[in-house]
Parts: sequence; C-alpha cells; structure tokens
Amino acid sequence: MDHSKAPVLEALQAFRELGFTPFNPPGHRQGRGVDPRVLDVVGEAVFASDVISVNGLDDRLMRNGVIERAQQLMADAVDADQAFFSACGSSLSVKSAMLSVAGPHEKIIIPRHVHKSVVAGLILSGVSPVWLSPHWDAERHLSHPPAADEVRKLFEAEPEAKGMLLVTPNDYGTCGDIQAVADVCHEFGKPLIVDEAWGAHLPFHPDLPQWGMDAGADEAYESFDRREDGWLKTVLDVA
Repeated sequence: MDHSKAPVLEALQAFRELGFTPFNPPGHRQGRGVDPRVLDVVGEAVFASDVISVNGLDDRLMRNGVIERAQQLMADAVDADQAFFSACGSSLSVKSAMLSVAGPHEKIIIPRHVHKSVVAGLILSGVSPVWLSPHWDAERHLSHPPAADEVRKLFEAEPEAKGMLLVTPNDYGTCGDIQAVADVCHEFGKPLIVDEAWGAHLPFHPDLPQWGMDAGADEAYESFDRREDGWLKTVLDVA
C-alpha cells in the first residue's frame, strides 16, 4: 500500500479548496459562526479542521471511501487484519470491545487498575467483572499488570468468564507480558482484549515493548490524540 497517502488530510484539503459553506454540523460553520472572543483565544484553524465525514470529507453514502482507505492504511501499517477509527478517545472503543466478548450478566476478567471508562462500560452493558489485582511496586510507587499465572488461576476459578481485558501500558507506563497472558487466554479458548490507550507508539520501533497485535491479542485499542476527543484505533486479529 502507498503510505505516502493521507486520505483524511487530502479530503480535508479538498474541502477547504472548494470553499463550501455547509448547512450541517458542526454549527460553527468552520469558524464563520464563532464568537470573535473565542477566535482570539484558539484561532480559526481549529474550526476550519472540524469537518464531519458525511457531507463533509465524503458524501452521505461514503462513496469516496475516505475513512475506509485510511483504516486500511492503518491496518497495514501495524500488521492488523482490520482497523476501525472512532471518536471519544479509547473510552468508546473499550465499550465496543467488551461487548464483542461478553453480554449482559456474562463475566469478563478485568484488572483493578482499568480506566473509569471500563467501569462505565460495565455499568452500561451489564457485563459482570471478575476482578484481578495488579502488582503494586512499593519501591517505585507504581503498579505493574498482572502476570500470566494469576490469569490462569482465575480462569480455573471462573471458567464461565468469556475473556479478559488487559491494561498495558498502564497509566504509569509499565508494560505486561502480553504474549504470556494471551497464551493462557487461548489455552482456555478465551479472547484477550488489550487496552493500549497509552501504547499507540509501540508498533513503530523495534526497541519498544511488544504491542498487542504482535503478541497474540485478539483485540487492541489505542488513542492517537488525547488533547480533544481524540481519534482511536481498534485493531482486530480475525484470523
């Protein structure tokens, strides 16, 4: 694939060059309807780049394939079978990932140091957590992801659990042994979801810790921009 292409940026550039005045969201009309006091603080560029994909970057039927081509490039870049873009940071994708593994009143193994979006997802979905404690490092005052032997013991104790969600890197930056945990999950015939919201950089340098898709995870999601809503990627190994 041609990784010199940037479908979303190219579509945004074309949108600007055509000079449209859209009558669909967002209501600021690429900055035309923004209070001047706001423009003095944040500038016009942030609004000029706020364009929706439908009737904006693409048409209502998505016939130009802007998002699809960008997702294909991302999947190819990180050697995944599929990649999906979503808004709202990883907080949205974690809910989708959990529901792809377990339904209401079904169980999933989850470490105690998950992001609050995971807890919100449990409440909204009705999925029941089987809690697993991370390792607290008293010397360094940070936590480490749980180890594979602890995951095995929990699957033995909770055989009805539908799968596991593993957080690595966690918000301290510590990484777990994804391959070992994935092996245990697959030994029990269960899928592994990896919350890699802090690890979007991992697949792009060989000296960094191994990332989920290269370590046997079945699903992983990453955040690429945490300053605003953010774009995130959910990648799936569908083999």
